[in-house]
Amino acid sequence: MSTDIEHLATRIGDSLGPRSVNMPPGLWRPLLKLLALGEPVTVEDLAQATRRTLDEVRDALAGLPDTEYDEQGRIIGHGITLRPTPHQFDVDGRALFTWCALDTLIFPAVLGRPARVQSPCHGTGVPVHLTVEPDQVTSVDPATAVVSIVTPETCASIRAAFCNQVHFFASPAAAQPWLDQHPEATVLPASEAFALGGPLTQTLLTAEGEPGCR
Repeated sequence: MSTDIEHLATRIGDSLGPRSVNMPPGLWRPLLKLLALGEPVTVEDLAQATRRTLDEVRDALAGLPDTEYDEQGRIIGHGITLRPTPHQFDVDGRALFTWCALDTLIFPAVLGRPARVQSPCHGTGVPVHLTVEPDQVTSVDPATAVVSIVTPETCASIRAAFCNQVHFFASPAAAQPWLDQHPEATVLPASEAFALGGPLTQTLLTAEGEPGCR
C-alpha cells in the first residue's frame, strides 16, 4: 500500500475510528453480521450477540443517529441496510444494500464472506459490477471504475459526513464533473479503495482488550 493511501487511511480512520460516537466498541461487527442475515435485528438479538445487557445496548444505540429502524423499532440498517440504496450488496444469496461504495469493499472482510456488488456510476448511471472476497477484489466491470473518497472534518453523522459522498464512477473521466464540484474529494481505482479499506477495517474492528475484533 502506497504512502499516500496509508496517509489517507490514517486521516479517515481518525475521523471514523473507535472513539467516534458512530462506532461503540463491541457492537459494530455483531450488528453487521446480524443485518447480513437479511432480517430486522431486535435489541434482544444484539444484546445476546454482544453479551451485553439490554440497557447497555439501548444506551449505545441512542448514540447512533444514523441507525435505521422499522415500525416495530427493530434495526434494519447501520452500514448494511435492508432498505434499497444505489449500492446492492449480495451475500450468500441475500440481496442487501450498503450506505456507500466503500462499504461494499470493507464489509466482506468484516463478515468473512464474499459479496457481489452492483452500483450505478454516480455520473452516468452505467452499472458497475464487482466481486469482492474478504481479502481481495476479484473482478471489476468496467475495469476503469473508481470510488470517490472524502475526509470528513466532523462526524456527528457518518452517513451525512462521509457515506453520502462515497460513490462508484465508471471511470475517472465520468467522475471529473463531480470532482469539479467537490474539490476536497479524490477518486481511487477499486483496487486501491479496497487497499484503503484494510486499515480502516482494522481501526473500526479494534475493541478494548480484543484487537481486531469489534
